[in-house]
Amino acid sequence: MRFLMAAVSTVLGLSVVIAAALYIPGQPVFAQADGIKTQRHFKIERPADLTAADALVLYEKIGKNMARGYAASGNEAAASYRKWRRYNSAPYRSATHGNRYVNNYGNAKAARYGKLKNGDSLPQGAVLVKDSFTVTGDGDVFGGALFTMEKLAPGTRPEYADWRYVMVMPDGSLFGDSQGETAGKVAFCDGCHKAVAETDRLFFIPKPYRRVFLQDN
Repeated sequence: MRFLMAAVSTVLGLSVVIAAALYIPGQPVFAQADGIKTQRHFKIERPADLTAADALVLYEKIGKNMARGYAASGNEAAASYRKWRRYNSAPYRSATHGNRYVNNYGNAKAARYGKLKNGDSLPQGAVLVKDSFTVTGDGDVFGGALFTMEKLAPGTRPEYADWRYVMVMPDGSLFGDSQGETAGKVAFCDGCHKAVAETDRLFFIPKPYRRVFLQDN
């Protein structure tokens, strides 16, 4: 029997809960995000408005525990993304992800992320990962879902521009995989991303949060 215990602490005066789950091998894990079932991005109606500095301090305190929860999924990207390049300088609140605070990571093959011009695309094997956490107006902090996009071989999934979407819950349970039996649960991902088809269905980080990498200039 394996337990993923809740990591509860106080950071910046906020009550932090990273993940809470009980996993018994051979039995399904109840998938949940921010404490409720969801088939869409659950929107936080009264999210806290953190400064970039405070959001970064909070993330530095909870990031490792968040990653540990995602890694329980067995997903390769979930297990290794924290070693990849992070493209944002601090967590930022994403309206398209339910007002959660998010971070953007990419593997080596995704190095041109953020620099694509209209008509460009990332190569096969590029993987982008976005982890997330919620901060409510009441000062509570909850680990959120992990979202991944993997560029597949040309022609594998043309209706998705050959992207594979995966959503992993804070306790490591798989919510949806566009290449598996749970594809319907993450179909809404491409429904949003196709709005930026001209840049390979990729949204870019808000300018105030973009990091500059000198070696790429």
